[in-house]
Amino acid sequence: MTRPSLRLVVAAMLAAWILVPAALAANASVRPRASLTDIENDVMCTLCHESLAVAQSPQAESERNYIRGLIAQGDTKRQIEQNLVGQYGPGVLGRPPASGFNLTVYVLPPAILVAGIAILLIILPRWRRRTRAEAGERQAPAREFDPAEAARLEQELSRFRG
Repeated sequence: MTRPSLRLVVAAMLAAWILVPAALAANASVRPRASLTDIENDVMCTLCHESLAVAQSPQAESERNYIRGLIAQGDTKRQIEQNLVGQYGPGVLGRPPASGFNLTVYVLPPAILVAGIAILLIILPRWRRRTRAEAGERQAPAREFDPAEAARLEQELSRFRG
């Protein structure tokens, strides 16, 4: 590299080193905007007991209007869900909270999957070794042909080779 291009590369790296953290910090301060469709999929109608996205009751429309008002105030999705729980109770959430006994809903399926994979990793090689050993026992021991049988076999095969 020539000296001017090296200076240019160093200057660009220095600028990036200064500007990238500043841009990330500015981006982190911006709150994500909540949307009604995103919240509707995670919230239930308290009257119908179905997702707010498909519920068509007056209660569902009331919940949607309440959510629209919270979005207009600039609340995040988490804040809106907390307000909905405060207004309608924990039954408004589409998923159970990850605490107490409800935590098993989130922990148990992955734990069962990991345990199943671990069992397969332990048991399968043992089954394969045992099957190979049994197959080896079942095979008849190889016997030697006497020269007369070998000659007869060659004669028979030569007819087919033709």
